[in-house]
Amino acid sequence: MKLLGRGPELKRLRDLFNQDRASFVVLTGRRRIGKSSLIEYFAKQDYQFIKVQGLAPGKNVTPTSQLEAFSEQLGQTTKSPLLKFNNWTEVFNTLDKMIKKKKTVILLDEISWMAKDSPDFAGKLKIAWDDLFKNRPNLMLVVCGSVSSWIEENILRKTDFVGRISMHLHLQELPLSSVGGFWGKYETTVSDFEKIKFLIVSGGVPRYLEELNPSLPAGLNIAKLCFTTGGFFVEEFDKIFNETFERRAIIYRTILEQLTEKKLTYSEICKKLRLPKGGNMSNYLDDLELSGFIACDAIYSPVGKQSKSSLYRISDNYIRFYLKYIRPNLDKIKKNIFSKVSIENQSNWSIIQGLQFENLVLANLPLIIESLSLSSEEITSFSPYFQKKTARTKGACQIDLMITSRFGTVYVCEIKMRKVIGPEVIKEVQQKIKVLARPKNISVRPVLIYAGHLEEEVVQSQFFSQIISVADWMRPL
Repeated sequence: MKLLGRGPELKRLRDLFNQDRASFVVLTGRRRIGKSSLIEYFAKQDYQFIKVQGLAPGKNVTPTSQLEAFSEQLGQTTKSPLLKFNNWTEVFNTLDKMIKKKKTVILLDEISWMAKDSPDFAGKLKIAWDDLFKNRPNLMLVVCGSVSSWIEENILRKTDFVGRISMHLHLQELPLSSVGGFWGKYETTVSDFEKIKFLIVSGGVPRYLEELNPSLPAGLNIAKLCFTTGGFFVEEFDKIFNETFERRAIIYRTILEQLTEKKLTYSEICKKLRLPKGGNMSNYLDDLELSGFIACDAIYSPVGKQSKSSLYRISDNYIRFYLKYIRPNLDKIKKNIFSKVSIENQSNWSIIQGLQFENLVLANLPLIIESLSLSSEEITSFSPYFQKKTARTKGACQIDLMITSRFGTVYVCEIKMRKVIGPEVIKEVQQKIKVLARPKNISVRPVLIYAGHLEEEVVQSQFFSQIISVADWMRPL
C-alpha cells in the first residue's frame, strides 16, 4: 500500500503517539480526501488497528442498525464473536476491553452517521474518554467524518471536549509537489501541462487522482470519467451531496450554482437566492466551507487592512466542473452520445479553465510563499483582491492573489494558464497596477504564476519581479 503526499501528516501522528499517553485525534476534510486511508496506513504499519464505520444515511437506517453494524464490523476486525449492544456505553466499554498491551489505534469513521438520531452519542463518548480511554497510554482514538459541521458542533466547539483533544488534523488537497506519483512510470514522460489539464478537473483530491489512467492523454481521461455513461465523475456529485447533506442537499446545490460563474459576496448570494440575511444562510455557507467545497476570501487593502467584505468562491475544482459541464449534458451522457467530446471545444472553456487553474494554484499557497522566498512573519495578508470603480479610484480591477508584507511591499500575482502566454499578459497586469488604489509609499512587485509556453518577450521585458512556473512545483524529487 502506497500513500502519496502525506508525509507531514504521518510525522505529526507518529510524534503524537510517541509521547506514550492516550491521544484523542479529530480528523476532518472533504469527502474523498483520504482521511481513512491516512489512518489505515499509519496504523497498519506497526500497531493493532480497529476500524469501525457508521452506516450511510438511509430510509431504514436507525440507531439500532448502527449498533448492529458496529458489532458486525468489530467482530470482523478483531475476530471476536458478535455481541449485541443496547447502547453506546456498552460499545465503548467493549472497545476499552479490546485494547491490548500493544499500541492500538481505534478509528471511528463517519462518526456523524454513527451518531445520527442518537443525541447522547457525543456525551457518552466524552464519558468513555474520561473514565476509560484516557487511562490507556498505548491508545490513539481517532474520530473522523465527511460531515465536518457535525464534528465542529458536537466535538471541536463543545465545551465538554475542551482539553481532551490531542490533535485536530484537517486534511487539505494534496500539494502539486506530491501528485506526480499518480502518473506512475509515465511521470517523467507526460508533460506537466498535460498533468495540469487533468488536475484542473480533479484538484488534488487523492481518490479522484486514483481514477486517472496515466497511459491515456488528459483529454481521453476527462472524456472517460466525465462524459461517458457510468463515468466516476458523472455519478460522484450526487453521491457526495446526498451522503453529506441528505435532505438539505438541494439548498447547498443552489448556492453552488450561483457561484459557478463568479465570486459573490454574502449579500449577493442572499439576493440571488431571494433569502433573508441571517442564521440559516450563514449556517449553509459555513457547512459548505467546512466540507471543503467553497472558500471565503477576506478582502484586504494594499496595506494589509481587512475590509468588511468577503468573497465566496467554489474552491473545489471537481464541483465547478460538474456544474458547468457535466450536469448540463447529463441527458447526452446517459445516451452515450457525448463520450468523445473535446472539453477544449466547449463554450467559455478558456474562462472556466482560468478559474479552475486559479483554484488549483490558490490551494498551494505554501508553494507560492516558498517560491517568493517570503517568511510567514513578514506577510500581513494574502487573498484575491477586487476593487470597484468609485469616485475615489481610477477604475475597477481584479487581482488573482495579492500578498502584502509588513515592509511596505505588495505582490500583485497574476495566475494564468494558456497554451501560449505572450506579452499581452504584461498589459493586463500593468492596467491593474495603474488603477490599484494604494499609498505612495507602497512598492508593487508584479508576479506571474503560469502554466503553458511563456514567450521569450515576456521574460526579456523584465516587467515581472518574479515568474513562477507551476510545472517547477511538479518536478520529481
